[in-house]
Amino acid sequence: MHIGELAERTGMSLRTLRHYDEIGLVTPSDRTEGGFRLYTDEDESRLLLIRRMKPLGYSLDQMAELLTVIDGLAAEPHDEELRERLAGIRTEALERRDRLRGQLEAADEFIGLLNRR
Repeated sequence: MHIGELAERTGMSLRTLRHYDEIGLVTPSDRTEGGFRLYTDEDESRLLLIRRMKPLGYSLDQMAELLTVIDGLAAEPHDEELRERLAGIRTEALERRDRLRGQLEAADEFIGLLNRR
């Protein structure tokens, strides 16, 4: 698929997709003879994974690390070091989610206070 379709399907901007390509985070699987980026369903899945990391506050470097681990496990599913790295990322994601849950509860409490006034 072309970049415009991918942007629409993932809810990401063309600028973001081009930036991710420039920094090597998610590169197109192919290009047309004219140089237009072409993406696959797997590329879309990678971008959706990245999009889900953004609200948890992951940096681009941390996103790249996760993709490296995922790619490594695809090639070597029983690599213990990669499995440990994935477990660490999962633990950190749980911690980040819990912090967000606490922030959401505080926001709900604040809105409740406002509603009572």
